[in-house]
Amino acid sequence: MASNVADTVAHPNGEITDGFTLTIEALRANGVENMYGVVGIPVTDLARIAQAKGIRYIGFRNEQAAGHAAAAAGFLTGRPGICLTVSAPGFLNGLVALANATTNCFPMIQISGSSERHIVDLQQGDYEELDQFNAARPFAKAAFRVDRPQDIGLGVARAIRAAVSGRPGGVYLDLPAAVLGATIAAEAGRASLVRVVDPAPAQIPAPESVARALDLLAHAERPLIVLGKGAAYARADEAIRSFVETTGIPYLPMSMAKGLLPDDHPQSAAAARSLVLGHADVVMLVGARLNWLLAHGQPPRWSATARFIQVDADPVEIDSNRPIDAPVVGDIASAMAAFTDALRPDQVTVPDDWWKAIRARTAQNVAKMHGRLAGDGARMNFSTALGAIRDVLDGHRDVYLVNEGANTLDFGRDILPMYLPRHRLDSGTWGVMGVGMGYAIAAAVESGKPVVAVEGDSAFGFSGMEIETICRYRLPVVTVIFNNGGIYKGDEVNANSADPAPTVLLHSSRYDKLIAAFGGTGYQVDTPDELDHALRAALRSDGPTLINAVIDPTAGTESGHLSSMNVTSSLQPAH
Repeated sequence: MASNVADTVAHPNGEITDGFTLTIEALRANGVENMYGVVGIPVTDLARIAQAKGIRYIGFRNEQAAGHAAAAAGFLTGRPGICLTVSAPGFLNGLVALANATTNCFPMIQISGSSERHIVDLQQGDYEELDQFNAARPFAKAAFRVDRPQDIGLGVARAIRAAVSGRPGGVYLDLPAAVLGATIAAEAGRASLVRVVDPAPAQIPAPESVARALDLLAHAERPLIVLGKGAAYARADEAIRSFVETTGIPYLPMSMAKGLLPDDHPQSAAAARSLVLGHADVVMLVGARLNWLLAHGQPPRWSATARFIQVDADPVEIDSNRPIDAPVVGDIASAMAAFTDALRPDQVTVPDDWWKAIRARTAQNVAKMHGRLAGDGARMNFSTALGAIRDVLDGHRDVYLVNEGANTLDFGRDILPMYLPRHRLDSGTWGVMGVGMGYAIAAAVESGKPVVAVEGDSAFGFSGMEIETICRYRLPVVTVIFNNGGIYKGDEVNANSADPAPTVLLHSSRYDKLIAAFGGTGYQVDTPDELDHALRAALRSDGPTLINAVIDPTAGTESGHLSSMNVTSSLQPAH
């Protein structure tokens, strides 16, 4: 359902408008406040008109980073983030981020200019010729192409609804150059604008599905709730917390659900992850999927006899890897409200033996972690560096945290606690590297709060030039690069030639000097104390800062925590 918003735009009789203006007016009519992108043929005037009409345009150095920013904006706000790209190569650069948004269930719209249809379709060789619409379709939740300026309002409306309804995702909107430059009567333009009404309507779960799930929990001896990033996106914070605390069930947050309940909550089982996954007999998945991040729900990570409840907006996700005993299909906010309403006093209880086992394992693992954070070497490693960051951020709990890399991400997930929902952004479902700078920029723009991006040196390299974007817009982003001189680690030796080994980067790199070139502040640190002081100073400055944290090049493991997934050749030369 949509409503006409023609009466919100006043034009004198006889005035004309064009596709550029209609696109921006359509976005404004639907509450779009920010746009991320890279300008050029044929979309430059879209950014200029956006600025003139009050939409903030953030110009990037690469479309992929701009797309990641738009996707993160969608997760943080619940409204589709907008990415603007030029045609063909620019479109393809943004396509990686669009596909990642779809996989991560982040609402995002990539708007790309494209070449003339009649030339593209006959393959006559237009400037940056590419059939972008059909190229995007396999990687997006939906794709639309607008062929007439009077259809721009409808195209924007359809893209918005597709991006946020049901399971959110990435949407592609193709705007050919001829459509952008075309003119129509302003009165017809006004009539074509559409405001989307209720773009993500509630999906109320069937009462019998809720009753079935509660009955399963009532008979559990070792229940567990797993909170995924879908639970964080749902903004059902109070309903989720109420259900967790009322039932007393231990919960395990996935990385981007950290902070939905504070990590120091007494019911958190995060420090006993292996135990609860392996021994839970009834598992309630809330906005979490049984994909590779949860070992597909299979033994030996999970008990072969565990029974599952799954709360998900998409019925196709049910039974994807393991039979689901109690599917609850609906949006998470509606489902959690239904659970709270249907839950009877003392219907669900958690046996003391289960809590005793969890607390014992938690104490054991916390003691091990304390030893790793203390360190025993002259050089910083991942644990000691992250320990210094943790201590600083404990006094800045409203900071948004971005975390990517291999070991940097794996250690960071365990060491850096979160206390507020939707304040952690990381590589997500696809495990994509290079999201960090885009995510950090979006978090700063959308929230107005400080952002700390903890980056592996390899991950930073994918989008490192965006520190110029951070400086250009004077965003309060602190980038901390864990520089161990390599992909995974920096001590591999190539015994076959003078070239560096495949995983080796320059350990001598002075990343801190990069940001100084753009007017930001850089620090080089070699110890946890120096990192502590630099990060505190950076947060006080509230400006663009980069900290080059020099890590022992021998620290880290191949593929981080995913070493079991790394296929190696039996013919690899012996060193």
